[in-house]
Amino acid sequence: MDVEEALEKLMIMAKADESLKKKFLKTRDSDRPLSDFCSIAAEAGCPMNAMDLIEHGENDYAAIKRSTNGGGENSPLLDGQDDDYLMFLSRL
Repeated sequence: MDVEEALEKLMIMAKADESLKKKFLKTRDSDRPLSDFCSIAAEAGCPMNAMDLIEHGENDYAAIKRSTNGGGENSPLLDGQDDDYLMFLSRL
């Protein structure tokens, strides 16, 4: 299961399980939010590590930047779109 599939599965699970949702949201206050997020994900059956999560968001963002107006400096600013962790929490 890749990161995108895992995040979608976790989203469905968290929306159906209030305690899981609270665990994910509580990671915002952690000193190690990504590590804690990944630990909870693994406990829920969707193992991933922090670097997988970071790289996935950055790869998607880079693809978007390359596809618009030739990429590079002509691309629109998409603040926050490269952070799958924050995007997950905001959707939750």
